[in-house]
Amino acid sequence: MPSSILPLDQPIPASPEPSGLAIEFKDVSIAFDEKVVLDGISFQLQHGETKALFGVAGSGKSVLLKLAIGLLRPDSGSIWVLGQEVTKMSEEELFQVRRHVGIVFQESALFDSLKVWENVGFSLIEEKAPGDEIERRVREVLRFVELERTYDMFPSELSGGMRRRVAIARAIITKPEVLLYDSPTGGLDPVTSNTIVELIIKQRDVSKTSALMVTHRLQDAFTMATHEFDTKTNQVIKLPKGQRGNVPFSFLILRDGKVIFDGDAHQLSTSRDEYIREYIS
Repeated sequence: MPSSILPLDQPIPASPEPSGLAIEFKDVSIAFDEKVVLDGISFQLQHGETKALFGVAGSGKSVLLKLAIGLLRPDSGSIWVLGQEVTKMSEEELFQVRRHVGIVFQESALFDSLKVWENVGFSLIEEKAPGDEIERRVREVLRFVELERTYDMFPSELSGGMRRRVAIARAIITKPEVLLYDSPTGGLDPVTSNTIVELIIKQRDVSKTSALMVTHRLQDAFTMATHEFDTKTNQVIKLPKGQRGNVPFSFLILRDGKVIFDGDAHQLSTSRDEYIREYIS
């Protein structure tokens, strides 16, 4: 029987009810112990768009990601992923949607007892793909993140930045339609953070994957807004001043449980809102 795992250049078939949007939140609210975390949140993530999500600690950024894949249920409102309302789905139905979504956690969340290739190929192993197919695909994505040499290593043998790149390889191995990044540069030094950001730019521009990225570093997002991956030189290059990249990139800022900004880099840098100006200064 042929493998159900598709090659990297061929995505999983789209959901049966495409909407033109990758993700949509409609008036979503959630509270914990009577503390409101998100209050009437509404926004859209277009297909192929990357949106950077900001807010002070405790503003609900990571909660928003968990809501998007059904790990949490909102108290009110609806959430749509790839044209399907995840807020009304059973766990079994959510599993099918999650096959189209890749997740990169802040702490990498690798299995320390498994080798790198087993971590990266975990979803393929779970789906009982042929061994040679697993090896080919694992080597392909490790080559993409420039870590093929780590194939037989354990996570404990890797630096923090390398672990984060392995986590990205694991997230993209099934060619997801949506990627969720939870502070992918958190806890890393500036040089390593830049390496991760450039890898995310490469993934964005090569695969045109829709992405929501929680980050605490405005510089990371502005780098993504002003740079693109050049396939001719195989490098990330800075765009001429005022020029936008081929892949849409936007910013979403949360404050007191609400969206206070949703727009592009130019709109953000020219905002007259005092809180936003102070936040980005």
